[in-house]
Amino acid sequence: MKNNKKLSPEQAEALLKILKSRFEKNMNRHKDLDWNKIQSKLEENPEKLWSLNEMEETEGEPDVVDYDKKNDEYIFFDCSPESPKRRSFCYDYPAWNARKANKPENNVIDKASEMGIELLSEEQYRQLQQLGKFDLKTSSWVKTPVEIRELGGAIFCDRRYNTVFMYHNGADSYYAARGFRGFLKV
Repeated sequence: MKNNKKLSPEQAEALLKILKSRFEKNMNRHKDLDWNKIQSKLEENPEKLWSLNEMEETEGEPDVVDYDKKNDEYIFFDCSPESPKRRSFCYDYPAWNARKANKPENNVIDKASEMGIELLSEEQYRQLQQLGKFDLKTSSWVKTPVEIRELGGAIFCDRRYNTVFMYHNGADSYYAARGFRGFLKV
């Protein structure tokens, strides 16, 4: 099923049930939004539902966090307490390719693209942290500005001491406790 980016009717129904339950349990993340409208949008966009399933399968716990009225789009973020189970990846393909030894399995930019999602920016990461406390034990790569990436670096964030921190590392680094959080517009 992963090659055609479409879920079976049974998979779609099961995922919608999970998403609805998470939506209802976390109303603080999406005040004044109507699940029925969100579900209709998801049913009209099976490729987006497939991407949400990819987020769910890697324990990202996707949930609606915003609505863009101008573009009529619901925005889902990975809302798992700790960084999703897509970890030990370096930042991008050039960083992965430059490693001569101990190459990680993948890189976050390519993995996000394969999943049909985008990497959270630092601003989006901070928005997420307004909705709860995330990454208390892990960290998450975030979209790195071009000028930092051109110099070989990449940025990541976490929450410690009740404060959100942004750090840097070489883009080729990877750690078991660092994954990435994505977002999807539907």
